[in-house]
Amino acid sequence: MLKLLAATQIDEQEYWDYIDEWKNHAEQIVPSSVNPRDRPFQQWLDYIVAMQKPETLPANLIVADTYFLSDPEARLLGAVNIRHSLNEYLYNFGGHIGYGVRPSERKKGYATMIVRLALNKCRELGLDRVLITCATDNTASAHTIIANGGVLENEVLEDGQPTSRFWIEL
Repeated sequence: MLKLLAATQIDEQEYWDYIDEWKNHAEQIVPSSVNPRDRPFQQWLDYIVAMQKPETLPANLIVADTYFLSDPEARLLGAVNIRHSLNEYLYNFGGHIGYGVRPSERKKGYATMIVRLALNKCRELGLDRVLITCATDNTASAHTIIANGGVLENEVLEDGQPTSRFWIEL
């Protein structure tokens, strides 16, 4: 059975395997909260934990939780970052949910599952509506969002690149 594991519940070696796969494909790691940015595992994990509480939150950031989609063997299939609220930037370009699936596990329905499980977490947070965005040319992500009830509101430009904004009613 697939489940979301909090970042504090994951195995360090599995985390590095996950990160290495992204790097080997020369792709930007998404969501960005998963990117270690050259930090050791414990330092990255401390940052993730700090993001969960207003009193330890770095300046200008939003309280957020990071989870990994895991299979029964504890292999990390994907990740999701759930923001509890939106600032101006997230309202326009980032949304409440950012997610990604490791390159070798794409086109297997995991993105749809990650978003579905993330929406359950959003309900637990008391959110009534959730914004999810994606690059307008990312049709796979758009299909995932629509499959979870996303309704396109509009497209906005960020550095000349169009971003599609979808709302999901909870």
